[in-house]
Amino acid sequence: MTRSTLLVLALYAFATPALAQLAAPNANGVAMGHVHLVGDVEAQKRFLVLLGGEPMKNGTLDIVRFPGAFVNLRQGETTLGSVGSTVNHIGFNVSKMSDWLPKWQAAGLSIETTARPTQLFLMGPGGVRVEIIEDQAIETPIKFHHIHFFSEDPLALQAFYVKTYGAIPGKRANFDAADLPGVNLTFSKSDGPMARTQGRVIDHIGFEIRNLEAYLKGLQASGIKLDREYQTSPASPTLKISYLTDPVGTYVEMTEGLTPKP
Repeated sequence: MTRSTLLVLALYAFATPALAQLAAPNANGVAMGHVHLVGDVEAQKRFLVLLGGEPMKNGTLDIVRFPGAFVNLRQGETTLGSVGSTVNHIGFNVSKMSDWLPKWQAAGLSIETTARPTQLFLMGPGGVRVEIIEDQAIETPIKFHHIHFFSEDPLALQAFYVKTYGAIPGKRANFDAADLPGVNLTFSKSDGPMARTQGRVIDHIGFEIRNLEAYLKGLQASGIKLDREYQTSPASPTLKISYLTDPVGTYVEMTEGLTPKP
């Protein structure tokens, strides 16, 4: 067994995967679901396991599970990273940075440090940018934390997620933000229009929604157009899905049944 394999297995055990589950939904029935990466599935999986994720399947769908969110994986060709798109990066909290940083350095990950010892950025396969912030109050070694959007009108985008999904508006540090169970949605102002997410390494984001079919009917009644109607996922007979595109070009999947059945 190679040294790198042993390192991955040690981090996998360290991550306490039994606690890795989605948050309970808000009053609208919405919670964080997943971020969907496209590229080299095995490379993405190795990277995410080094972050403490637990690989699993829902039907034929490859998933890496973290406390608070899933990262879904699809094999595909893309040379476009997340920077430059409407979703610049995703973020995780760790309970203790010093527990993780030496392991990531030993594994040869691309690490961008900042002036704050409690914050850094990782660049994963395909150019997926991942922010890591220390938060000693979290109950697990690592936990999904945020999706960071860039748009020309952050407040308008914030209002869309508040209206559409019942997110609670507020601030995260100096950023406009909105909270859903399991995720903070963070909004920064860009100097110009950003690229759509489809076709990039972060192809889309996803929310898990209780009573999805009825929820979608409510969205359509309010004038929101769906890109794909309510249907069963071709990857799993127990997974229901639909899609829309937010006002700046982020592809958003809505699911019911994302958590694999025992």
